[in-house]
Amino acid sequence: MRVWALWGAVVLAVAGVNVANADVKMSGTFVSDSACPATQAIKSGKNPGNISTEAGQSYELLAGNKDEPTHYLIQVPGADPERRWVKINCGHVTGGSAAATPAPSGQTKPSPSASGKPEYVFALSWQPAFCETKASKPECKAQSPSEFDASHFTLHGLWPQPNGNFYCQVPASDKANDNPAHWADLPPVNLDANTRAELDQVMPGTASRLERHEWIKHGTCYGKSQQEYFSDALNLMRAVNGSAVRDLFNKNIGKQLTSDEIRGAFNEAFGSGAGDRVRVSCLVDPSSGRRMIGEVTLGLSGPIGPDSKLADLLMASAPTGKAGCPKGTVDAIGFQ
Repeated sequence: MRVWALWGAVVLAVAGVNVANADVKMSGTFVSDSACPATQAIKSGKNPGNISTEAGQSYELLAGNKDEPTHYLIQVPGADPERRWVKINCGHVTGGSAAATPAPSGQTKPSPSASGKPEYVFALSWQPAFCETKASKPECKAQSPSEFDASHFTLHGLWPQPNGNFYCQVPASDKANDNPAHWADLPPVNLDANTRAELDQVMPGTASRLERHEWIKHGTCYGKSQQEYFSDALNLMRAVNGSAVRDLFNKNIGKQLTSDEIRGAFNEAFGSGAGDRVRVSCLVDPSSGRRMIGEVTLGLSGPIGPDSKLADLLMASAPTGKAGCPKGTVDAIGFQ
């Protein structure tokens, strides 16, 4: 077995990846909870291009550095090389063969597909925090205290699980254009006028053609039309923004919230235990070093349709384990 382990290490080294002998192949999606260095090597910290993960972004999980890993090997599109190491406490894993947070002693953490129902990650952004880190984006330049995103959650995406549900029957040319610099080159998303108007409000990133990326990467694996995919996501957004969760954030703009307080608001709004399906991601303001709440992701399970209740979808999914970022500031609109 030692010979085979060494041989595997040689093969990976030839492929240009700095790895240890005991690397363990893994699968799934690594979801970054914050911006973290993504290095070519663990020990030296070598980081060509000074690459970091992006909070809330999903990456293909390739391996761990040992059976109980301290680092994950992930695929970072656009980096050179693309295979990079990140510390496991930088984020969490959904689907596949690994879990960033072990289940509590004596408990078995269910597989995301154990229920036999479709599984999803529903990602909600707090746009003011996002814009502190992406000031050059059109939607961030246009921030205004009177706009929807000053006091409501905004839509990042609805992501079918597990990993591998990306780019379903998508042409290679569209995959090649799926990076922020070329989202405008992706095919337009066709929606009725009312849905388009609501999406432009609830997803400010449409100014950067975010909806085209979300459809190409995730929506194509949803099994429904563009109209149904975005209508379903907007229906879920209305439930969150009409709840005690949004009230909690709106009342604490400029103050700090803990992940426990956020989970408690989900319990209040959607039933006891709903908060256990919630994970909080934070961003760091590059100018001040403030830790800000950037995103909240929800685990959902079950068919989603126009009459689906968010409470039912939350409670049908498996608990997520740890809550992610322990606390952060609810950023105010505008650059602080």
